[in-house]
This record gives sequence, C-alpha cells and structure tokens, in this order.
Amino acid sequence: MIPLIVFYLHIVAIAGVYTRRWQEEGLAEGFLAVFFMSLIFFVGWSMASFVMKLFMTAAGAGPGLNRDSASLLLLTAAEGVFYYFYLRGEERQSGSPDAGPGSN
Repeated sequence: MIPLIVFYLHIVAIAGVYTRRWQEEGLAEGFLAVFFMSLIFFVGWSMASFVMKLFMTAAGAGPGLNRDSASLLLLTAAEGVFYYFYLRGEERQSGSPDAGPGSN
C-alpha cells in the first residue's frame, strides 16, 4: 500500500510541475521538468534502496513496511526537502520586489 501511495504522489507532482512549467515557460520546459523529476526519482530510488539495504533486512519491519517501501518513504522525504528548497528559490527570484523596472 505504501508504494502505491508514493507512486500516486509522484504522478500528481509530475502533472502539477508539468502544468506549471508549461504555462509559465512553454511546452519544452514542461517536458524538461518531467524529465528532471523522473531522473531524480529513479536515481534517488536506487540510492535509497542501497542505503536501506545497509540498515534493514529484506523482510523489513513487517508486511506493510518492507525494505522497498522504506526506501520509497526515504526517497519521498528527501525529494520533498529538495523540491521545497528548489521551488522556494524560484518563487523568491520571480517575486522579489527588487526585480521591478522602477527599482533603480
């Protein structure tokens, strides 16, 4: 059940990021955002699986939280922090009061 929820969250996030980039920058930027998020997901999942292999057995902590589920949870938490700071930096740049034409 945990992997299903994590995959669903990623699909919704990818759709949201694609739509936002497509409306702000254009079609190519939307596809680049999807590619970037997919790359971060797949590389991050393999790295999280490697880390969880060091700390958990394959059975994990029960039937609902095996090693694969724990690695997906670790990945989602790490991506959440990464995307929070990544997207926050973009909003700060575009919404800064110094960026206006009369800010001389």
